[in-house]
Amino acid sequence: MAALALTGAPAAGAVAAGPPGSGGAGVGAPTPPPAPPVPPSPPPVSPLPSLHPTVPGVTAEIINGLAYAPAGAPIQVQRAIWAGDRIRFKPYVYAGGHAKWNDVGYDCSGSVSYILHAAGLLKISKDSSDFMTWGQSGAGQWMTVYTNPGHALIEIAGIRLDTSAEQDPHPASGSGPRWRPLMTSTAEYMARHPVGF
Repeated sequence: MAALALTGAPAAGAVAAGPPGSGGAGVGAPTPPPAPPVPPSPPPVSPLPSLHPTVPGVTAEIINGLAYAPAGAPIQVQRAIWAGDRIRFKPYVYAGGHAKWNDVGYDCSGSVSYILHAAGLLKISKDSSDFMTWGQSGAGQWMTVYTNPGHALIEIAGIRLDTSAEQDPHPASGSGPRWRPLMTSTAEYMARHPVGF
């Protein structure tokens, strides 16, 4: 067996240890500084309101101009409310919403047509006179279109979408479709509702 001779010379390719504090390897080399502490993660940012906001129960709520559909309502009712949310800041445009569903603005019956179409309850846009013979007579359980020859609005799950601020104690700014509280009197209108709702 061959004996290895140990000498004070470093082997080929090895790095000699330097004096303490010199940064070289070996006994007495400084310990690297500890890693800086990791800062805690910031709190999560509140997400934007959902495109499909809901509230518990069977009555919709208006919160900062946005309608929250009742979680206990049929999906068609929820879709109608969410569709109203999409157009709630569009301006009033005469005949808007009649030539095309996604329009730059909406008139009263164009707004009603848009949300009923989005809910799968209307195929062709109607004007306020057309709504006088549409659906079933009377108020519905979930939705009621109030109409006369000059105006149409819709009440859904306890709130209304209307281009008129009539009977709104705190009307939203601007013209066009807006969520509003229910009317206290509908005597000047004919009530119609989608079949089954």
